[in-house]
Amino acid sequence: MSFSPLLLARLFLTGAILTEVAGTSAMALIPESETGWLHHLPMWLLIALSYLLLAKAAKTISIGIAFALWEGLGIALITAVSVLFLGYELSVQEWIGLALAIVGIVMVTLGETHAEPVDATTAKELPCTR
Repeated sequence: MSFSPLLLARLFLTGAILTEVAGTSAMALIPESETGWLHHLPMWLLIALSYLLLAKAAKTISIGIAFALWEGLGIALITAVSVLFLGYELSVQEWIGLALAIVGIVMVTLGETHAEPVDATTAKELPCTR
């Protein structure tokens, strides 16, 4: 079974977003009294995996689109985890900001083009016309 490059890129991006949310949420679970690095290891590993998956997604999806989705959806999901599981309460201003971020994510996604990525080995340098 073969997957299209765009589908694989979207799967990598989804994985990047979910591992970023897990890694960032893990920060809240580290005991304040702990000063050792071992408690931070799961967070570091998840965030490193997130960047690896983001880099793989950016091979097909433009880096601007991939990063905007990764960061925007990450913020929205981390906020949801904070509210649902960590007891955080949002102010009206924060709800409005989150809604605006989600609208921005939708607009970026709708504006995404699906052109073939440029192959660096076959790209030609354009002459300067100045």
